[in-house]
Amino acid sequence: MKCPYCGSKDTKVVDSRSTEDEKAIRRRRHCNSCDKRFSTYERYEDSTIMVIKKDNTREKYNRSKLVNGIVKSCEKRPVSMDQIEQIANEIEVKINHLGQKEVASTYIGELVMDKLKDLDQVSYVRFASVYREFKDIDSFYDEIKNLKNH
Repeated sequence: MKCPYCGSKDTKVVDSRSTEDEKAIRRRRHCNSCDKRFSTYERYEDSTIMVIKKDNTREKYNRSKLVNGIVKSCEKRPVSMDQIEQIANEIEVKINHLGQKEVASTYIGELVMDKLKDLDQVSYVRFASVYREFKDIDSFYDEIKNLKNH
């Protein structure tokens, strides 16, 4: 495993444990070159799922894209990385249990919004503004009004 700080391949596992949902193993690693520590996650990989984008192109499902999108919407909000990882885990389980080889990006986006709506409403509105491509202030206003009424 390459160190994310210095790029050295001289790292060792210090501690391993299952995540709360027991669907992955969290490994604490130590870099012998720069003496820093970092975590990695090992999880099983289901069969390849293709995501159908809005323009009908297809790309391989990428967990890091999902997590990065959630992280961006949760910036400077009281949402932990553990909560974000939990959302990603729950969404992956739903996608995998569909039993389909292709899943629409709109379906994934709706799942994220459902999770964020319950977790943090500001993060929800941020995600929705990008996902639904808000064009003006009225779009924000309508979404916030719907959120308040819900």
